[in-house]
Amino acid sequence: MYKAIFFDLDGTLLDTSPDICKTVNEALSAFGCPPITLRQTIKFIGNGARKLIERAVPEQFSYKTDEIFALYLRLFAACDNSLTELYRGEREFLQKLSRSDIRTAVITNKPDDATKNVCAKLLSDYRFDYIGGQTPGAPLKPDPAKTLELIEKWGLKAEDCVFVGDGETDVMTAVNAGTHCISVLWGYRPESELRAAGGKIFVHDFRELSDEIFKG
Repeated sequence: MYKAIFFDLDGTLLDTSPDICKTVNEALSAFGCPPITLRQTIKFIGNGARKLIERAVPEQFSYKTDEIFALYLRLFAACDNSLTELYRGEREFLQKLSRSDIRTAVITNKPDDATKNVCAKLLSDYRFDYIGGQTPGAPLKPDPAKTLELIEKWGLKAEDCVFVGDGETDVMTAVNAGTHCISVLWGYRPESELRAAGGKIFVHDFRELSDEIFKG
């Protein structure tokens, strides 16, 4: 059994894409930019808020990217997360995990204040030993710095830990940290992209994830 699990957030523990899409479009609209679709939002998610906005802003409006990004951060920090939901079967999985001795962390490229807000609203009933998002000056995934820091802090070995996520950045983070990796297929990336990034273990729902986590 694994001794620690590092979770991605968006597309893994929470379906945040509708709220992200809504907030991006509010920021774009304030500067006269056309909106993006939910499908585009899902495609643009995964490499941090700055990259999300850079991808969402049309080329002819690129000179406004800094201002749009600054507004997006303010709007997203104040987001009520009313459109965000847990995935089917997740509550039962998190309840079981919270009763176990396995260490748990959320490591995401989502801005830290928005990360803590949405986790406080939707994940506060469950035990997480660490929850953290993007902070100024700190490296983003797939940099393994935070993962390795927690492994050392908890006195564990990388080979006893697993990174669980829906994106190629999560696969690469696991590779860079030397941990195992489980790629979830209910999120924002298809299996083909995850395999191309090096993914080897795939689960289709939280029951399969539970079987994988608690086996042996």
